[in-house]
Amino acid sequence: MRVAFLEDEPVLAATVSIWLRQAGYEVECFSSGVACARAVERGGFDLCLLDWMVPDLSGLEVLARLQIKLRHAMPPVVFCTGRDREEDVVSVLAAGADDYIVKPLSQPLLLARLQAVTRRQKGGTRTSSLQQDFGRLTADHRRRQLALDGRVIELTERETDLALYLLQNIGHAFSRECLIQVVWALTPDVNTRTLDVHISSLRRKLELKPEYGWRLLSIYGHGYRLQRERNSS
Repeated sequence: MRVAFLEDEPVLAATVSIWLRQAGYEVECFSSGVACARAVERGGFDLCLLDWMVPDLSGLEVLARLQIKLRHAMPPVVFCTGRDREEDVVSVLAAGADDYIVKPLSQPLLLARLQAVTRRQKGGTRTSSLQQDFGRLTADHRRRQLALDGRVIELTERETDLALYLLQNIGHAFSRECLIQVVWALTPDVNTRTLDVHISSLRRKLELKPEYGWRLLSIYGHGYRLQRERNSS
């Protein structure tokens, strides 16, 4: 079993890698969230073990990006972090992680939790829906397509990534910086103006307007939130 391990603390990364290899896992370590996300997107990993706080793309942002790119083929994701507040655990599990382990780590507990996650994975598929239906608008995550009134809408790759992420998180407010990190993964020369142009394009192409039951709100000084209108079905 091949594990992608995101951890920017070298000593801990080396120690945990030894534990995993002794237990028969094949491990590839990453200190960069961007590098980890891109490697997992290429395929070949059976499990992801993610630290939350890393310098470029956080573990939570890596999870969000993988959900966009690999919705139909997501490996199990386990968080391994020093953040132990209840609201942190709840937010990560609600975002789609399979388990959450609080540092400091012990070898027996870590291995037991990873084995439990892989057993659950073998026992069934991930529970996240591959298709969302909002009346006129449907999102097919397997095919990475969005359709309006049954007609597939032509979107760029980044527009598709952004639309799927917002539709997975209706009602949540995101900063511009977060959306850029998740969708573009720190691609050079991407700025907030690029994001604003993509948002405007989605409003137009997907008819995300109040008269059609949607609001794609611009939050001054922060970012954007996609929400349904109260009278929408």
